[in-house]
Amino acid sequence: MNPSKEFCPNMKCPDRGKIGEGNIGVHSQKERRCICRTCDKTFSLTRGTAVYGIKKAHDLFWIVVTLLAFGCPTQAIVAAFGLDERTVRAWMQKSGEHCQGVHESFMEQTDLDLEHVQADEIKIKQQGGTLWMALAIMVSTRLWLGGAVSEKRDKSLIRRLAGQLMCWALCRPILLAVDGFGAYPKAFIQAFRSPLKGEKGGRPRLIAWADVNIVQVVKQRTTGAFSVTRRVKQGCPQQIWELIECSQGDGTINTAYIERLNATFRQRLAPLVRRTRHLARLPQTLTCGMYLVGCVYNFCSEHHSLRLPLYVGERGLRWVQRTPALAAGLTDHCWTLEELLSFKIAPDPYQPPKKRGRPRKQTFGEANA
Repeated sequence: MNPSKEFCPNMKCPDRGKIGEGNIGVHSQKERRCICRTCDKTFSLTRGTAVYGIKKAHDLFWIVVTLLAFGCPTQAIVAAFGLDERTVRAWMQKSGEHCQGVHESFMEQTDLDLEHVQADEIKIKQQGGTLWMALAIMVSTRLWLGGAVSEKRDKSLIRRLAGQLMCWALCRPILLAVDGFGAYPKAFIQAFRSPLKGEKGGRPRLIAWADVNIVQVVKQRTTGAFSVTRRVKQGCPQQIWELIECSQGDGTINTAYIERLNATFRQRLAPLVRRTRHLARLPQTLTCGMYLVGCVYNFCSEHHSLRLPLYVGERGLRWVQRTPALAAGLTDHCWTLEELLSFKIAPDPYQPPKKRGRPRKQTFGEANA
């Protein structure tokens, strides 16, 4: 146990979320519990991780979540390990919610020069209907930027996805490549704006970014024919080609990278497999699965196209494997699944409550002092 790397999770503690301040001590080595000397509250070392509250062996939890993250159906896990189906689904939801917190924490703390982003939607079968999942990828690093799940393919779905992209982006030239769905251009234009505070009070004015380029790839299938139409909805053609050259080297306007990411999600998330009997039941469960697969893809999966050559003298050439998060500078090594699910997210700094009401009147003695 190393209490110097822990922080107090108590939301009412003035020193919550602080690391290395000397307020955390060891409460019990056997029970693996620490104590905060500021608020005198004890907490488990697994507090704030995905394994907190798990009654089974942690090694079994890692194995089950690994199988879920790589597309193994729930029924197969139940048959192999003798677990209850409700337990497997609960572990799926618990790990997915934790991965969502990890993704959002990096999204709030990191600003990236996205350069080239591609977005697309996946149609998913549901018991009694359909669901839609919108995803986005950063082309240069293959980083999964986020996603949203909705019962309808409408403007609100695209706006939620655009809002997540805005949290990652620096105000630099950017190329957004999408399909022919008409909600994309307006949603991206409204999302990529910055507030301009004036001298007067009130709501600040939103100023649109200058170098936001939007292109569409419209695919049409007819009997015996297939056509692809490329449209420039907004931006400068010369800047578009420069961004394509910087992000993917060569080629033309396309959505090939997001389609490959869609194939990865269909392979690793059982309800997304085509012609499957493992149908999605609730949007919340599908959202947890999306974040689990997305974080494992970003932090734990080495991408073949991201590897770098390393020359080691007479021994020749060696390849250094990288994950999308490593290529984007979010981390310095390839994470294991245990490291991902054990990652702790520090709460926001403590802010004392505001004093309400009128200030206390001074007495005659205090006024003369």
